[in-house]
Amino acid sequence: MKSKEQAAAGVAAGPSASELIDMRIRDLGDWRGETLARMRGLILEAEPAAIEEWKWRGVPVWSCNGIICTGESYKAAIKLTFAKGASLPDPKGLFNSSLEGNTRRAIDIHEGETVDAKAFKALVKAAVELNGLKKKR
Repeated sequence: MKSKEQAAAGVAAGPSASELIDMRIRDLGDWRGETLARMRGLILEAEPAAIEEWKWRGVPVWSCNGIICTGESYKAAIKLTFAKGASLPDPKGLFNSSLEGNTRRAIDIHEGETVDAKAFKALVKAAVELNGLKKKR
């Protein structure tokens, strides 16, 4: 069924972003799907107001006043990229990828690895807080 916004914009009805993420998790069908599902759950626990989006031809995105992070799946890893990660406190050292940039930071999770849930949720909360800050002009 089309939402009113979709109908007004002439957008065809289709799966919601949340449904597309569900399908991605199911289609991965291995440790990557389990890992993506776990991290998705932690994001939504940390920020219940987060909006799930599906961008860039199939990338799950979680937003709240701006992008919190993306959840990409690769053969050997699930990559969670925080849009403003370089500006976030990371006392537990979760960021282990994309460390050279000035803006983004990522967490690569490989088979058999787990991420500290409390520290991850703190990163999500910090990202939401940073997104909510108004830029001073």
